[in-house]
Amino acid sequence: MKLTMDLIARGTSGYTKKKRDESMQQYIRRLTHLYLENKNIDDIGEDLSHCRNLIVLYLYDNLLNRVPCLNSNCSLTHLYLQNNNISKIENLGALGRLQKLYLGGNAITVLEGLDKLYQLQELHVENQRLPTGEQLLFDPRSLRSLSESLQILNVSGNHLTSIRDLECLMSLTQLLASENQLSDMKELAHLLGGPWRRMTRLDLMGNPLCLRAKYKDRVIVMGKFLEVLDGKNITETTRQFLLNWHASREITRKKTQDNLLRQETFSAAPNGSSAGDLPPVRSAVSRQTSVSGYIMPGLPRKQFEDILAKSNFPDPDKTRKTRSGIMRAKKVVCRKILYSQCTDIYYETHVSDDDNDVWGVMAGANTIHYPPRPLSVGSVRLTRSATHRRTTPTQHVHEV
Repeated sequence: MKLTMDLIARGTSGYTKKKRDESMQQYIRRLTHLYLENKNIDDIGEDLSHCRNLIVLYLYDNLLNRVPCLNSNCSLTHLYLQNNNISKIENLGALGRLQKLYLGGNAITVLEGLDKLYQLQELHVENQRLPTGEQLLFDPRSLRSLSESLQILNVSGNHLTSIRDLECLMSLTQLLASENQLSDMKELAHLLGGPWRRMTRLDLMGNPLCLRAKYKDRVIVMGKFLEVLDGKNITETTRQFLLNWHASREITRKKTQDNLLRQETFSAAPNGSSAGDLPPVRSAVSRQTSVSGYIMPGLPRKQFEDILAKSNFPDPDKTRKTRSGIMRAKKVVCRKILYSQCTDIYYETHVSDDDNDVWGVMAGANTIHYPPRPLSVGSVRLTRSATHRRTTPTQHVHEV
């Protein structure tokens, strides 16, 4: 059906009535809202050009194959063209005041022809009848023209696998992108944390990313100003709870990363220690073994006692005569410390010469050792630490 003057006159809402002394052209020129939906219109013709003051035009649910030429309708702010057979966006360059454009349910494959619509705030291009395996494409020039004005965008049901091309829409506050193939959560986090930080409404139902664990919780944390997600309002209590949960999770993750980094640093250093670490402390055994002198090797206790029993020391009282011919024992002056690893006993040996004392002291790191000289007699006694282990009143240790 072709659009006629009579159809236009009957397409009013009833609030605007024709006056008696008013011609049809004058009446049509005075119209601001025209309701021509569901009229089986397939051709607009030239009669619509007489509607000079038209602001809102309803042409949805018709049979239009193209966007009508609306160069004479420069005052249009709302245009409804959804559910027609339109395959290309065109003839909109003269609509500089257009604020809302509805093109859903057509056969549009490329979002284009919008580079002159600098005041467009709302765009609906959902559920396009696309060829099998194809998705809706976006013309970069049109998107750049809408970057500062577009606030609401509906691209639901267009087989979209990415919305990265929409990044330039800096003023976007509402995005309806349900029933697509969106699956990249990182891409969404980048958009919500950057150019779309003012997003208040987001609809992603029917996308693969909705199946991710804690999908809604993560999206609410990403969009700090989101008020509606997938058709449900977000309360301030819910938002604050999720923000606290996210903050505690980040602290735990940071601690884990620091621990892993510290372990990697230690494992990368030579000998398992970092360059700034102190040298390892030497054990008591290593310090003892480094002392010069004699240290008795470890022996079984029974074998050690047998060696002591077989030792034959002369009686110190009968060793030698003095110049006066009187037998006397040597005065004990010098000390040697022997240590047995098998019995954990320290033995002290005191030997002295009347004419020339011989000193030999072994005590930890402050060791003073003189070359031994032949000694004829030596008296042996146990230290206090080993006194309780004695089995005989007197034990002797052979000087080595």
